[in-house]
Amino acid sequence: MTSGQAQVILKAATHLFAALGYDGTSTRQIADAAGLNIATVNYHVGGKRELYLAVMEAAHRAEKAALEQALARLPGDDPVAAIHRLADDYLDFCVDNPEVPALWMHRWLSDAGDITELERQYVQPLVDAVGAALRPAVEAGLISAETDLDYTVWSVIWTVHGFAKGGVLDAEGRRRAAGDRAALRRFRAHLHQSLHRTLGLPGDPR
Repeated sequence: MTSGQAQVILKAATHLFAALGYDGTSTRQIADAAGLNIATVNYHVGGKRELYLAVMEAAHRAEKAALEQALARLPGDDPVAAIHRLADDYLDFCVDNPEVPALWMHRWLSDAGDITELERQYVQPLVDAVGAALRPAVEAGLISAETDLDYTVWSVIWTVHGFAKGGVLDAEGRRRAAGDRAALRRFRAHLHQSLHRTLGLPGDPR
């Protein structure tokens, strides 16, 4: 299989796993979406499980690279603004790559229940990295010592994933997705206010 074919298969699988979940997607659906024979796809990827693992690894690599870049920008002359920028960077990544939160949200609903190692392998190290990066701000008294830092990080993940995947209903009951600039702007302001108050940061939300 050429690298071009591999990318076509991976893209098709990512789209289907994000839309339907691992349990709701068949190898035949992936082959049809990729425009290839199912035998060819099976031969080269080794089956649905192996392809799912490749999709999740690619999603993790993208998320890890974005988070590492965001964390590298965390120190600065204005630590409060830096914390808000970290949340913005994560929100922007999820909005620009909605398949990533979608893949993980399917797992929250017990999708691919027989594949149990991904959270320990991929999620926990990233959550730990964010906690470690914020802990000096707790020790310096910038973040309230009463804050449950782990649950705060998870609360950001839950809300950002929910918005990036599902959007929000407007006053008329219409769904406004993350691509709606007004909805995104309003959610960003809400995220800043919630994070600011939860962490007990000084000053006004940015």
